[in-house]
Amino acid sequence: MIGERVLTEDYHTGGEPFRIVADPPVRIDGDTVAERRVFAIGDPAVDRLRRMLCHEPRGHADMYGGLLVPPDDPGARLGVLFFHKDGFSTACGHGTIALGAWAVRTGRVEAPADGVTDVVIDVPSGRVTARVHTSAGQVRAVDFVSVPSFVVAPSVTVPTSRGPVPVAVSYGGALYAQLPASSVGLAVRPADLTTLIGIGREIKAALADHPAARHPSDARLSGIYGVIFHEEVAGPRHQRNVTIFADGEVDRSPCGSGTAARVATLAASGQLEPGADLLHESIVGSRFTARYATDGDAVLPVITGMAYPTGTHEFVIDPDDPMTPGFVLR
Repeated sequence: MIGERVLTEDYHTGGEPFRIVADPPVRIDGDTVAERRVFAIGDPAVDRLRRMLCHEPRGHADMYGGLLVPPDDPGARLGVLFFHKDGFSTACGHGTIALGAWAVRTGRVEAPADGVTDVVIDVPSGRVTARVHTSAGQVRAVDFVSVPSFVVAPSVTVPTSRGPVPVAVSYGGALYAQLPASSVGLAVRPADLTTLIGIGREIKAALADHPAARHPSDARLSGIYGVIFHEEVAGPRHQRNVTIFADGEVDRSPCGSGTAARVATLAASGQLEPGADLLHESIVGSRFTARYATDGDAVLPVITGMAYPTGTHEFVIDPDDPMTPGFVLR
């Protein structure tokens, strides 16, 4: 007998999956998206849904997605709780890009055949915009307009199994530690990925109680979410990166909120001027283009990418299945 059913619409942005649950079959309480995230973290039913969709056999160790929830107020079209195999994150640029493409493609948000449509979305870290560009009735590109981003600590020395290394910590909707891959004797390439994952975990653990891992005004946004290993391809305005986030998960895209954090770091160091483009590549070769305007001490990143549908799923949960809600091997 088949019991529960969960409908999802799956996209990928730069190779990174995003599993959209438009009508979550669980109650998610709270007056704001940030409050709903706190509820989701502590609620067994919501967490069980997350695990069913992320863990094997329905997902995998690097699965990612979003539960749609009401926005904070009528100023936004959507609210979303981002989820991965280890929990619920505060921000997700690649997911915002996917949601913008999905909202226009499905007609949830009306858009002209030729033009630009803003899909305003409330996420746990604040209000962001997916700016959807259409041409001849097709979605051609989506800009992720991030929350204000800033450097928290320009240099923190962290112990690793390859010796102490300096990392920069910046906020782009979540806190990211950043370092050149060469500083640990590696490159941003698939052959080095397993080692990069291990060192990323070491750096995140080493910074767990560090002052640089604290958001300056909202404790709910504290904690190092990801570690970004980067390298220059053609100067500071063309870089390649891989982001190791949560507990050893690998972002296949150039990482949207991570790119916002990198923009803040490069802006503060004088390597990226307002309005100039950063070409940001991922470990699989996908690309985002980023730029920023200034807002006091913060920068306002705008990151352009594209998302594509990969499938519509009706997941079923047999009440006799002993593997529910699932498992992970990494």
